[in-house]
Amino acid sequence: MRRLRTTADVQDASADPMIRWASQALSAGGAAWEHKGAVAVHAPSLTRRRRLVLSGPAEGVASLLAAHGRGVELRPLLERPLAAEVASLMPTPWVEDKPFGWMDRSGSLDLPPDVSWLPHLDDVPPLLRAANPDSWAWPGEPGVHRWAGVRVENQLVATAAEAWCSPDVGFMMGVAVHPSHTGQGLGHRVCQFVTASLLTLYGTCALFVENYNAPAIALYRKLGFTYRDIVTLLPAA
Repeated sequence: MRRLRTTADVQDASADPMIRWASQALSAGGAAWEHKGAVAVHAPSLTRRRRLVLSGPAEGVASLLAAHGRGVELRPLLERPLAAEVASLMPTPWVEDKPFGWMDRSGSLDLPPDVSWLPHLDDVPPLLRAANPDSWAWPGEPGVHRWAGVRVENQLVATAAEAWCSPDVGFMMGVAVHPSHTGQGLGHRVCQFVTASLLTLYGTCALFVENYNAPAIALYRKLGFTYRDIVTLLPAA
């Protein structure tokens, strides 16, 4: 089992955007390992959770999970099909926590008109409370860098944030459209703006999405994102 000590080491060991995204933790008290072609990144605090992000061949992932996957409030995170393979190799059973989706894309994208980064964020919390009260990103939260928005008659009606980005994977969170302005393509515009901006900066853009949120998944697919079923694991009782 080989220790990966830098973000560059992780990037050399894995092409998986999810692993490369998690590698930001190495500059904030995290750690990473490679074993039999698999990679694990321990992120003490990433999108509000203590995570162990895993990817690669099931045998290597199972070994990494057995070695590094225990701990108070630790949430191993990996693709759902891989989790099923790994479960059959583990001496101690694991159970799935709440599943969700990871989506990413690379390349470039045109910037849409009439969307910009917001110089002031006073209007963002009221919009999130009205449209997305369970948002993982909020202004002022550690790792949340900036917010884009669309205004109609000087009212902020759509927003999305750049948050928790690694050196080569930008991350979009906090998408919200005011309930009185849905169905007008505003969510598509603000997400296109943030995606295009992050692609220019990082080369790849990614996000989390609830796996049952079919309209959101469809919107992101129109923007060129691909979907992966993701799950977190919990030790079985």
